[in-house]
Amino acid sequence: MRVLMEPRHGARYAEILALARATEAAGFDAFFRSDHLMGVDPHDRSYRPTDCWTTLGGLARETTRVRLGALVGAATFREAGLLATIVASVDEMSGGRVELGLGTGWYEREHTAFGLPFPPIRDRFDRLEEQLAVVTGLWRAAHSGDGFSFDGTHHRIDDNHTPPHPVQTPYPPVVVGGTGPKRTPAIAARHADEFNGALGGDLAARYSVFDRACEAIDRDPATARRSAVLPVACGATPGEVDRRGAVIGSDFMRDNAAIGSPELVTDRVGELAEAGADTVYLHIYDIADLDHIALIGAEVLPHVAARPEGALQ
Repeated sequence: MRVLMEPRHGARYAEILALARATEAAGFDAFFRSDHLMGVDPHDRSYRPTDCWTTLGGLARETTRVRLGALVGAATFREAGLLATIVASVDEMSGGRVELGLGTGWYEREHTAFGLPFPPIRDRFDRLEEQLAVVTGLWRAAHSGDGFSFDGTHHRIDDNHTPPHPVQTPYPPVVVGGTGPKRTPAIAARHADEFNGALGGDLAARYSVFDRACEAIDRDPATARRSAVLPVACGATPGEVDRRGAVIGSDFMRDNAAIGSPELVTDRVGELAEAGADTVYLHIYDIADLDHIALIGAEVLPHVAARPEGALQ
């Protein structure tokens, strides 16, 4: 299983590092963070923004085992060629432990507050698809020794013969996901190593749509991982459960969360596995609560690994 960090009030790097190290010590497979510059409440003056890939670069040098990535980055934040270089750099810094999660971007107020363009949704999907084509094209060219060019509506690469070199071959795994019924699964089928079914709704149906999108382009659906997100508030006592549950920030998140004992969390992970997930991201909000991570590592991870549905990452 993997940990997804999305603090309600942002975080300083020292806090992010402490949680990443706790994640590694507890036995999790990966540490992912969100890619946001503002909290859900745009009037929350306590929010502390940090750049996603800058902090992942720091974690690459200060962790040793866990895989690192974003779930998911906003395609509106960084130009395609620069993003390919940033992620390849962090992949080298980590010794080949990086994964690229990428989505359209959705938070308009966040963009306007930082002077970033926020085009209409159709254009954002077009940008996402082109960006994935450019990033993976540059990475393939780095290993093949060929040049790379791309002439799209939103991105253009002119005869690049010095593309960024990631450590992983052919390149770092790409994660694409969401609840969209058409373009999201189609883009994931074309470009992703993992399809994330996100949160809420009929996860099994979402995976089936992704499978059909793969088959439509003659891709074997079994060549992709399937993941899900699960907000978690786990406690050894009712008081711990209540305290950790209160931190989950919205009714939608609470309605789809696993709030309760380690046994309850284990059962909820098992339900996601039965729906088709082979990878689960536990969504953590209070990043200063390192005992929460230790409890899940000690009381949930061993039981998940022993389940007959098979090992979850």
